Amino acid sequence: MKKFYIKTFGCQMNVRDSEIMVQILRSHGHQPVMDIADADLILLNTCSIRDKAEQKVFSLLGQLRDLRQKSANNQDIILAVAGCVAQQEGEKICKRMPDVRLVVGTQQFYHLPEMIERLESGQSAREIRCALAPDFTIPPFQKLFHAGMDQPGHSLPCSAQDQFKQFVTIMQGCNNFCSYCVVPHTRGREISRPATDILEEVRFYADQGAVEITLLGQNVNSYGTTNQVADIRVDFADLLYRVAEIDGIKRIRFTSSNPHDLSDKLMQCFKDIKQLCPHFHLPVQSGSNQVLKQMNRKYTRELYLEKVAGLREHCPDIALSTDVIVGFPGESDQDFAQTMDLLETVKFHASFSFKYSDRPHTRSASFTPKVAEPVKKERLQTFQARQDQISLERNRELVGSVQEVLVEQIHDQGIQARTGSNHIVHLGPHAHLKTGKFAMARITKAGMHSVQAEVEST
Repeated sequence: MKKFYIKTFGCQMNVRDSEIMVQILRSHGHQPVMDIADADLILLNTCSIRDKAEQKVFSLLGQLRDLRQKSANNQDIILAVAGCVAQQEGEKICKRMPDVRLVVGTQQFYHLPEMIERLESGQSAREIRCALAPDFTIPPFQKLFHAGMDQPGHSLPCSAQDQFKQFVTIMQGCNNFCSYCVVPHTRGREISRPATDILEEVRFYADQGAVEITLLGQNVNSYGTTNQVADIRVDFADLLYRVAEIDGIKRIRFTSSNPHDLSDKLMQCFKDIKQLCPHFHLPVQSGSNQVLKQMNRKYTRELYLEKVAGLREHCPDIALSTDVIVGFPGESDQDFAQTMDLLETVKFHASFSFKYSDRPHTRSASFTPKVAEPVKKERLQTFQARQDQISLERNRELVGSVQEVLVEQIHDQGIQARTGSNHIVHLGPHAHLKTGKFAMARITKAGMHSVQAEVEST
């Protein structure tokens, strides 16, 4: 039996993958530990969407290499890399970091126990990678269940968050091939899980006490339109209606979406489904049509604004967040000004903004001219400063209102909860509140990234 520790980088898809790896390892007799120093299997589940994320992984690998070399049982410690960096840079990892003994791609982690067995039989990381073909399907939920989740002490998922909130992967891969994005190379083409399997998984979590479900995919809007197998054809809107019918599920969220295939039918869900949280993360990336075309985003600024107007028509109180990349190759001052203008027009509640960085195997890596690093830095600071102001303005709109909040964390200093619109709410200590329970709270003060509130009723 091995003691293992998993460190996760990146998106919610990676978090969910780590949960599954925990379950797979536990079902084969291995034991998770909270302290990395206690582990004899250390697994980094990685993200390569941006250069900075990848560099963090290699920096930590260097530290772990030193830890392994200083350990008395260093020969027994297995240092493993999983996820997108492993999928993208498998051969390079083996050469750059010889102490890495296992490289697990995004289409291989369901074979993790077999990979460990092969390693212990004397095979190298490279031999193991080559021996196991990528698996582009998501195993049925029942297969994971019978793998060990019904054994004493086992549960699926062994989540980093409490059981009241759960992630459910509904599809993997992406067919969009945005010019800057590595996802089609690291996650493969779009494959949708059968709706029956998804609903079975949601029912299981509901029976275990889950009240909030987040449906995950690189582009959930296209669920059911590509490579769906062994199921009645349903699209993403149909799936939302079905999930909402499951007893016990009080909140439904999803991520991520591409604006070009956001349908009116999906927008209607925000009006019809009371469990669907009034929050939509809709990445725009740029406000310039020229840059959007170079990015191969398949929509225009005008179409994006039409989608925003449609969402607000169906759900006037919807909170919108987005992703923005500044400094894309060829982005002019005018292009950036159009991004700032779009920010002023939409007034997103929040955004995740980043400086462009070349990624391996992407078309944009060869695009010129590159934007100088100081210019990218200045543009990012300008965008983020204005977004912070807008976020504060948006949060102030909630002051005085009474919101239903879900308690997520309880500390000595107070309680952290969240509204359906995804606003973080800080409450004072309250004896009757527990994690996973709902309360009504009156918003009393707004900050840039959260609000404060007083409990009205539980």
